[in-house]
Amino acid sequence: MSRQFITPADQDPGPTQRVPVRTMRGESMLSREDLVAVEAPLEIRIAAVGERGPGQPVSVTMRTPGQDAELALGFLYGEGVIHSRSDVASVRSCGAEGNVVRIELSPGVALDSTRLERNFYATSSCGVCGKASLQAIDAMLEARPVDSTLRIGAKLLTTLSATAREAQSGFRDTGGLHAASLFDPQGRLVAACEDVGRHNALDKLVGSMLRDGALPLSSSLLLLSGRASFELLQKAAVAGIPVVAAIGAPSSLAIEIAERTGILLVGFLRGDSFNVYAHGERLL
Repeated sequence: MSRQFITPADQDPGPTQRVPVRTMRGESMLSREDLVAVEAPLEIRIAAVGERGPGQPVSVTMRTPGQDAELALGFLYGEGVIHSRSDVASVRSCGAEGNVVRIELSPGVALDSTRLERNFYATSSCGVCGKASLQAIDAMLEARPVDSTLRIGAKLLTTLSATAREAQSGFRDTGGLHAASLFDPQGRLVAACEDVGRHNALDKLVGSMLRDGALPLSSSLLLLSGRASFELLQKAAVAGIPVVAAIGAPSSLAIEIAERTGILLVGFLRGDSFNVYAHGERLL
C-alpha cells in the first residue's frame, strides 16, 4: 500500500490528557495531576472517486484520538459499505482539529446509501444505538458464517489476558480505555487497539487489518477487554474471526450471533477459568 493511501492529520490531541484533581486520602485532601483518556468526536465522510468537497457525512462517534483512519475503515467494513482495501482510493484526516476522516472510494465502487441508515451520532459505548430501525439490526443478524475449522486449546485461552495487558499502555496510564486484541493460533499477539468505546477499539483493529490486506481473519483469536455485546460479535463475524473471548459477560444476542456464524465464544475469561457459550466442540 502506498504512503498516500492514508494522509494523517496535521493536529492530533493525543489519547491522554493531564487534568488537575483533588484526592482524599484518610483525612487529608491532596492536589495533584491525573492522566485521563481523551474522548472527542470523530466525523466519518465518504466521497466518490475524484469528487471535490467534503464528501457525505455518514457517522459521528465519540472516540479516543489515534488510528482515526483505521477506525473509519473498520467502521465502514463492518457496515458492509466497503468489502476490501481495493474499494478505497484514499483516506485523509482533516478538520480544524483533525476530527474528520474523509474516505474516497475507488473507481467503480458505488455508495449504497441504504447501508448508512444511521443517525449521525453513536455513543462511544454503544455503536448500535445509531441504527435507524429494528429492521437494520435484523439484517445485521444475518452475518455470513466464518471458517470454523480452527480448534483452540483451553490452556492457550487462559494465557491471552496477561499477554494483552502488556500491550495496553493507555489502560495502564488512565484505567479508562477498552481494548481489542488479536492473536494467532499459537497465542502470539498480532495487534491491539484501545479506545474509550468497545466498538471503536474493534473497528480500529479490523481497519488496521484491512489496511494491511489481512482480511478475513480466519486463523485469529479476538480478546475483548470487557463484555461481549451483539455488535462486537457481528463485527467479529464480518471480519471472519472464528474465536472470540471476553473478560466480561456475553449478551443473549451475542450468543445468538456466535451460534449462527460458527464463532467459538468464551466469556468471563479470568485467570484459569472461563465459560463457553457457543461452539465449545472446537475447544481442545
